[in-house]
Amino acid sequence: MKPYYLLFIAIANSSFASPVLKTDTTKKADAKTIHASIETLPEFPGGVPAFINYIGRNLKYPEVAKLIGINGKLKMTIVIDKDGKVVDAAPINCIGAGCEAEAVSVLQNSPQWKPGIQNGRSVRVQYTVPISFSIPKGNIYLNQLRKSDYGFVFNIKGTLYTIDEAEKLLGKEFPSDQVEIADPFYNGDNIEKFKMPDKKEVYLLRIKA
Repeated sequence: MKPYYLLFIAIANSSFASPVLKTDTTKKADAKTIHASIETLPEFPGGVPAFINYIGRNLKYPEVAKLIGINGKLKMTIVIDKDGKVVDAAPINCIGAGCEAEAVSVLQNSPQWKPGIQNGRSVRVQYTVPISFSIPKGNIYLNQLRKSDYGFVFNIKGTLYTIDEAEKLLGKEFPSDQVEIADPFYNGDNIEKFKMPDKKEVYLLRIKA
């Protein structure tokens, strides 16, 4: 696929999908009440535009997601606690390849907000935050995957294949939009051909039927 150093600038500037922060309409059954509708909403320093800028400057495209062209929109929930700190950042949906972990990290390292106020007191408030990961579609070259720091196992029509086996079915390259999702692969059955001790991490690529 094409080099990414120029591409990343565009991604960073457009990675926050929406300028609207939505408070959730339901409350969690939690000992610590989380408010969904309050008198004064939490505020990021500088407001929503500054929050968008913070996300754009700090969100990094995960190496594996960049390597295999993963795109998608994450919906994240965050809780702004009584001190204005972001806690409990979590994905509602998944697109894989480390994107969820990156979004959680950026949100939880957010600067302190002004807390929400209800009846004159600071309260915990939950927000839904959309974050998009976007990269131009292209071809995935299996030789590039082999040379990377990561290992790959392929799920093609429900059967698992090594990269060499997958090459016989997919060819030396295939369109990145054929990847449905990429998840960490733990080789729970301890299958010898899927052991890759020299790799930083191993991912399971689920190929669309």
